[in-house]
Amino acid sequence: MTDALGWRKKFAVLVPSTNTSVQPEFDGMRPVGVTNHISRIRIPNMALRSNDDFQRLVELIAAAQIEAVDSAMSMEPDRLVLGISAESFWDGYAAARRLKQELEQHSGIAVTTGSDAVESVLKLIGVKRIAVITPYFPVGDENVVRFFEEAGFSVAKILGLKCESPVAIAHVSEARLRDAIVAVNAPDVEAIVQVGTNLAMAALAARAEIWLGKPVIAINTAIYHHALRASGIDDKIPGWGPLLERY
Repeated sequence: MTDALGWRKKFAVLVPSTNTSVQPEFDGMRPVGVTNHISRIRIPNMALRSNDDFQRLVELIAAAQIEAVDSAMSMEPDRLVLGISAESFWDGYAAARRLKQELEQHSGIAVTTGSDAVESVLKLIGVKRIAVITPYFPVGDENVVRFFEEAGFSVAKILGLKCESPVAIAHVSEARLRDAIVAVNAPDVEAIVQVGTNLAMAALAARAEIWLGKPVIAINTAIYHHALRASGIDDKIPGWGPLLERY
C-alpha cells in the first residue's frame, strides 16, 4: 500500500546527532507527497581544536553510520539521503564513490551523498572553477579540495571556519557566512560552493546568487535537489534559488 503522506517518495535522511540544520532546511524544500525521515548517527558534541580532533570526528561518524542506516530501513524508505558532508569528501573521489556503492549494497536502495550531489550540480550548470566555504579544520579542507580536483574541477580558494564543535557549526551567523562569501569571491571564480551540512546557508545562498550574479551552491540545497530529481520528482520549488526553481 502507498504511504498516506509520502505517497510519492519517502526519504531516509541520515544526519549526525549534533546536526540541527538539515532537517528544517530539507523540510522547507519538501514538495507535497514527499516525506523526510531523520535517522541520527550518534556522535558526541566533542571539542574541535585541531586536525586530529576533526579526523577523529569523521571516524566516529563512519563507525556509527550503519546502525543509523539499519534503523531507518525499518520504515521502508525509497531513497537514503546522507545529510552528512565531510565523510562524503574524505580520501578523494574514488573513496566517495566507494562509500556510495557500499551504502547502496548494504541498504538495497539508491543513495544520495553530498559530494555526489555537488558534483552533479556543478556539471549541470557547467562550471569548472570554484571557491569553497567549509566549517572544517585544514585537514577537512584538504580532503574537499582533493575530491573536487580529482572530479575535474579547479578550487581557486577555500575558507575553513574552524568551528569549535559539531553543534557550534549550526551557530555560525548569517553575517559570518556573508563575510565568507565575500572573502572567497573573485572575478575568476565561476561558482561558490558551501559544504558542511550543519551550516545553515541554504536561504542565504539563494539571495547571494542575486547580488553576486553567479551560482552560490549550498550543499543542503544540492543534496535535496539531487534526491528529488534522481527519484523522478521534478517539481519546481520557489524560495531556495535557481537550482530548485529552474532545474
